[in-house]
Amino acid sequence: MDEIVAWVFIPVLYLAALTAYLVVVPAIVLLRGLALAMELLWGHVRLLIGVLYRRTPEFRTMAPYRPQDEAVKAYRNYFFGPGYRDLRQLLTLERRSYVRTAGDSFRAVTTRQFTAPARHRAFTVPYGVTLYLGLCLGAVLALPPLALLLALHALVLVLLTGGARAVAGTLRAVDRAVLWVKRLRTGMLCPHCFERVPYPSYDCPRDTCRRRHADIRPGTYGIFRRRCECGQRMPTLLMLMSRDARLQAYCVHPHCEKPMNADAGHMPEVVLPLIGGQAAGKTQLMAAMLLSLENAAADGGPAITLADDDSDANYQVLREVLRMQGHTRATQKALPRAHSFVLGTGRSERLVHLFDTAGERFVDRDETDALRYARAARTFLFVLDPMSVKAFWTSLEPAPGPLLDRTLASTVDPEEVFGRSVQAVAAMGAPLKRSRLAVAISKTDLLAGHGLVPDRLDDSDGARAWLCEGLGLRSLVQAMELDFQEVRYFCTAAVADEDARVDDSITRFVDWCLRD
Repeated sequence: MDEIVAWVFIPVLYLAALTAYLVVVPAIVLLRGLALAMELLWGHVRLLIGVLYRRTPEFRTMAPYRPQDEAVKAYRNYFFGPGYRDLRQLLTLERRSYVRTAGDSFRAVTTRQFTAPARHRAFTVPYGVTLYLGLCLGAVLALPPLALLLALHALVLVLLTGGARAVAGTLRAVDRAVLWVKRLRTGMLCPHCFERVPYPSYDCPRDTCRRRHADIRPGTYGIFRRRCECGQRMPTLLMLMSRDARLQAYCVHPHCEKPMNADAGHMPEVVLPLIGGQAAGKTQLMAAMLLSLENAAADGGPAITLADDDSDANYQVLREVLRMQGHTRATQKALPRAHSFVLGTGRSERLVHLFDTAGERFVDRDETDALRYARAARTFLFVLDPMSVKAFWTSLEPAPGPLLDRTLASTVDPEEVFGRSVQAVAAMGAPLKRSRLAVAISKTDLLAGHGLVPDRLDDSDGARAWLCEGLGLRSLVQAMELDFQEVRYFCTAAVADEDARVDDSITRFVDWCLRD
């Protein structure tokens, strides 16, 4: 009887139980497959959070982009490298997670149902086979959604990267268009080396940092803002810099790298070179021009603001000399730094550079070659000292009256100064035929006291006739009018009274020079 039970009834009952079990096998397979698929999908979500947000070491498979390793010490924009790095990390970690999760599930079934079951293998083996089938189903079911999620991630990244690059390119184009509107097509003028700077470098505004950033425009290191290695954020466009938060600009040329005006690039620039021999009165005329603009601003005219500390300090000295009715000292022979000021407000603002160069440089060809700033000028100021013309003293000698102080006269012939200067400027590529020339006949305040000036000091034609007939400079006048598109002659008196009010002749001269 025992044999019948053992070899007949028990097998029959076992087979009947297996048959009944087969009814629920599909449900078990499906549920176990769904469980594994959900586990794999949740693992993807966990990896996504870890790679994109937490960024802890266990979610890192590639070296990060560090600002200290970059040519520019700044953090990269996410869509210019880090985004694709994260995608590659996610793919690597997803592959590892998939293999590990599925493998751990299969090993757990093998251990619990086959190698070390808690019950008889007659019961655990069928269940283990069922679980194997479910795991295989789950591993297969998880592949399409995982692939879809990764593909969507890659697609979104590609679209956002393309959008970010398009926005950066558009902002660059807008910035370039704004510079064109401001007549800065070839860049801004460096007041030290006189070269055009396509786009300045800027220092980090944080006092404890001051790292130099080249070309901060939208791109690899930021679209609207750039983040320095120190963490300080800085604007990437000139038009995003408010007046109170403008960054310090620096020349990008390796031989210079000196600070530029803070207003460089924010407004149109005007370059006014003063040409003339030694002691012709260039420095005094420049000081009188600035004082005239200051007087005009006080009377309701365009506002004037010195653009940098050096310009302000030099002007204060010159202003006091004019007020005391003294004479300015001779300009040093070293290359001049521009005397820069901002004229006007709002849309009418202009950054004006006045260049006062030592007269010695205008008679030496090797020296005039260094005056590169003249290439950017469209209005030139030629200071002509009548007392430097021999014909002036020849006609004066037989005349009665008090003698003029010859020590106040320039020692350089104006024709020589003009000829060498124009030759040098033309060789630099300046479009003289499209430029204007303002001829300032200087020291008329001295000459007026001796009755040696034209009848009308405010008449250009009268001043021209006096140069031709009175001083015998017809050939010089003809050369000026041949080389330049427009020439205007002014009798100027670079003097001021005790109330710091300059002569009216300076006002007329300045108005014409700064005319658009």
